Amino acid sequence: MKLSGNTIFITGGTSGIGRGLAEAFHSRGNKVIIGGRRKALLDEVTKANPGMDAVELDVSDPAQIASVSRHLIETYPALNVVINNAGIMPFDDVTRPFDDAQAAQLIDTNMLGPIRISGALIEHLKQQPEAFIINNSSVVAYIPIAMAALYSATKAAIHSYSLSQRFALRNTSVRVLEIAPPWVDTDLIFKSGDPRAMQLEPFIAETMALLESATTEVVVEAGRQLRDSAGPNEHEVVNYLNQMIIDEPLPMP
Repeated sequence: MKLSGNTIFITGGTSGIGRGLAEAFHSRGNKVIIGGRRKALLDEVTKANPGMDAVELDVSDPAQIASVSRHLIETYPALNVVINNAGIMPFDDVTRPFDDAQAAQLIDTNMLGPIRISGALIEHLKQQPEAFIINNSSVVAYIPIAMAALYSATKAAIHSYSLSQRFALRNTSVRVLEIAPPWVDTDLIFKSGDPRAMQLEPFIAETMALLESATTEVVVEAGRQLRDSAGPNEHEVVNYLNQMIIDEPLPMP
């Protein structure tokens, strides 16, 4: 995709990967609109990046998605890129009773949110000469983390949905890309400084470079091993990764 001259809407644009992508695209001459739940953070980001716009949006709320999508189409008729980035990552424990409320919130945010946003904007995007839907999944879509089992499952669902979306839109002007980040040291959970995590700045730089020529997915080198481990022999990798997390747990705040 071209990295300049677009009108881009990014969900979850107030921190972490979302803010990093928003600022990277903004600096390259794109019109960027960020979405997020907290107005104070939206104001902070737009103040730091003059010319960037913001809309309040909770992607777990279908009514808000419908309203914001109408606003985007009316206010930004050149909108041609949608980046579904917003997400949450609560830990869960599949060996204990199920937390239905937490699970519903996670699925509404991580899975149904991107699907609803794409659906609300797809007819508009199809009218553009060149348009992109970019879905942010994760390498845990391929090799799950057991302590975030449902999070991993939602990311696997987004990967699967992106495959179908890409094929279904093949004869339109809309291309579908998937970004599958490795562990990046952001506040998705909490910034830990753990040396096993990739730092945000090099992740954004490598991702932007890969986006320019991407036709299907974007996986930085730090995530390539896990992405390529899915398949008939994935069970050994799943066991190894999750045992490593048990043996070398995250430093808690």
